[in-house]
Amino acid sequence: MPTQTLATTAPVAEHATVARPGGRISAADRRASIAHALEEGACVAGDVLAREMGVSRQVIVQDIAVLRAGGLDVVATVRGYLLAAPSVTSAARRVISVRHAPERAVEELTALVDTGARVVDVIVVHPVYGELRAELDLRSRRDVQLWAERCAETGARLLSELTDGTHIHTLEADHEPILDAAEDALRRIGFLVDASDA
Repeated sequence: MPTQTLATTAPVAEHATVARPGGRISAADRRASIAHALEEGACVAGDVLAREMGVSRQVIVQDIAVLRAGGLDVVATVRGYLLAAPSVTSAARRVISVRHAPERAVEELTALVDTGARVVDVIVVHPVYGELRAELDLRSRRDVQLWAERCAETGARLLSELTDGTHIHTLEADHEPILDAAEDALRRIGFLVDASDA
């Protein structure tokens, strides 16, 4: 099964993304408009969609869930929703295990993106619920900043708080040495959990 990753060229929709006809738009028309915007290659923010459609953010979340159930491969990122696209075959990929206090998450993520690595996701293995995974798609300091701002705005707690700071990241980069540099960066600040420590 081919590895999936996010399209790198999708523009972030800052202004009007979908047309809202006069009057109330039906759920079916709303979802069709969202699907069309995504298929055009746009990265659409949930807040922008909610404002344009005249509905709550939660309604948009439900619309995305319905579109996913219908087979549309929608991924949520810090910048908004977009369609997953096949990864470049030359991309290197690595899974790393890390541990740190929640207040040092920005330090960790910044260290990773500064090496040129992409932080694809975060995974924790919970003793009751098993593997819990969330998409991140962080590629730059700006992405990390947006992620941190969203966490602060919503009061969301980190998945790693469920496992005393231990979590896993999938990293991608254009070349293996970038992933080596990412591991070295985390090792220097004491965040990397080596296999011998696990």
